[in-house]
Amino acid sequence: MTQYVSNPVDKDGLVAWSDEENAIWHDLVERQLKLVQSRACKEYLRGLELLNLPQDRVPQLLDINQILMRETGWQVVPVPALISFDRFFELLANKCFPVATFLRTREEFDYLQEPDFFHEIFGHCAMLTNPEFAHFTHVYGQLGYAASPQRRSYLARLYWFSVEFGLVKENDQLKIYGGGILSSPGETLYALDSPQALRAQFDIARVLRTPYRIDIMQPIYFILDEIAQLYQLSQLDLISHIDQATELGLFPPLFAAKEANHVE
Repeated sequence: MTQYVSNPVDKDGLVAWSDEENAIWHDLVERQLKLVQSRACKEYLRGLELLNLPQDRVPQLLDINQILMRETGWQVVPVPALISFDRFFELLANKCFPVATFLRTREEFDYLQEPDFFHEIFGHCAMLTNPEFAHFTHVYGQLGYAASPQRRSYLARLYWFSVEFGLVKENDQLKIYGGGILSSPGETLYALDSPQALRAQFDIARVLRTPYRIDIMQPIYFILDEIAQLYQLSQLDLISHIDQATELGLFPPLFAAKEANHVE
């Protein structure tokens, strides 16, 4: 369930963003740009440069699509605030990235569970200008669209620990490529700096068996040797790896049950 409703898109593909939404976008981008310049991977920063996102107003999907189509053949597609797994995988399988056309409120400026326009555009679209990342996401969508619900739950963990919360080595330093981190000021700092967080080499068998929660700082992050490793992953028989992970079962979670974390 979500309190948010996507803004309508008119016949020309434009959204009539309000002055307040433009102001929220400006403040979100201004704050996050200061953090990602030294912490994001070079592929993400190059993508941001290509997108040339405006800071004084919310960008239009048409402008983003011109860049994505030129670089990797992808498009962003407006969707309601929440969509089904079927629709999500179908879109990715067709090189379309779903973007909900709403922005968080001031009350949820620092964090919200729903993926809003800032998360999708600022967090993810820069990486979609990278051919290897884009290819991995395309293959992922094709696999997910054809997969059973049980296999999709394992695919969700792969997406979570790569596209959303992935780290990568760059000149002996850790950098961020996951959009879930790069759209969150707190997690952009936490993922690289926190002594509490675990950071492990990306291993497909371990990733598929690692539980996660969406409403906490991640207890563990997985590190690629380079972004090209995503393309290599897309060439594996991922369904076979999922079936092996299913037989072995999940690892114990690295976090408390949600109920135990509730504070009055």
